[in-house]
Amino acid sequence: MAKQRHNILILNGPNLNMLGVREPEIYGFKSLSAIALECEEYASELGCSIDFRQSNHEGELVTIIQEARGTCAGVIINAGAYSHTSIALLDALKILEIPTVEVHISNILKRESFRRHSYISEVAQGVICGFGAHGYILALDAMRALLDE
Repeated sequence: MAKQRHNILILNGPNLNMLGVREPEIYGFKSLSAIALECEEYASELGCSIDFRQSNHEGELVTIIQEARGTCAGVIINAGAYSHTSIALLDALKILEIPTVEVHISNILKRESFRRHSYISEVAQGVICGFGAHGYILALDAMRALLDE
């Protein structure tokens, strides 16, 4: 029996467009476009499609989440710094009522104390952090498992 094809939103927050340049000792040398390509290829292997997006603007991220209602089966989100500050993103994700997996490239629990709390975690089924860009692939595996349940 063939698995159902699911559309998954992969949403990235502020400064993630600077991956590969911004603090490579923390975030690595891989660009966001390289990560997007890897995610597209892997999602296809899983029988899924993705909508990979990034914005530096909180309101735009909220709008993208709202537009995912009824069009996406799940959300993988790396909200960047907004993870630690944005109740608006939390509220938008709650409205979706679909699985959410939170991703962080760095291990936020080993960094500054203000990074140790994430509003996104309050709605996420799980959090993947500290595995670099590979965390997105792990998130796709987790999302596929959630959608197959």
